[in-house]
Amino acid sequence: MAYDEELADRLREVLQGETGLSEKRMFGGLAFLINGNMAVAASGQGGLLLRIDPSQAESLVDHQHVLRFEMRGREMDGWLRVDSEAVETDDALRGWVGHGVSYAGSLPPK
Repeated sequence: MAYDEELADRLREVLQGETGLSEKRMFGGLAFLINGNMAVAASGQGGLLLRIDPSQAESLVDHQHVLRFEMRGREMDGWLRVDSEAVETDDALRGWVGHGVSYAGSLPPK
């Protein structure tokens, strides 16, 4: 499945003006990076792949339609899968993207 172009466009709108922003095709989707660190992606499996501060994972997965990202059956610290249902409104999308931008911006540039 290809990533959702409409979601990618919404992400571009939310992220416009962010310092150090770039786009890159990754993980079957379209990733948005801050200073070379991935913040969020329009996932090839639908919804968002979101990079977060690992210490926030427990509180963030309490939300409906949000799960820890799994790779090869293992939950990955600092990564979430946010289903499309959780980002239907622009406010909801901005909220989730804010977590990714904040964490990616706290990392050393690549």
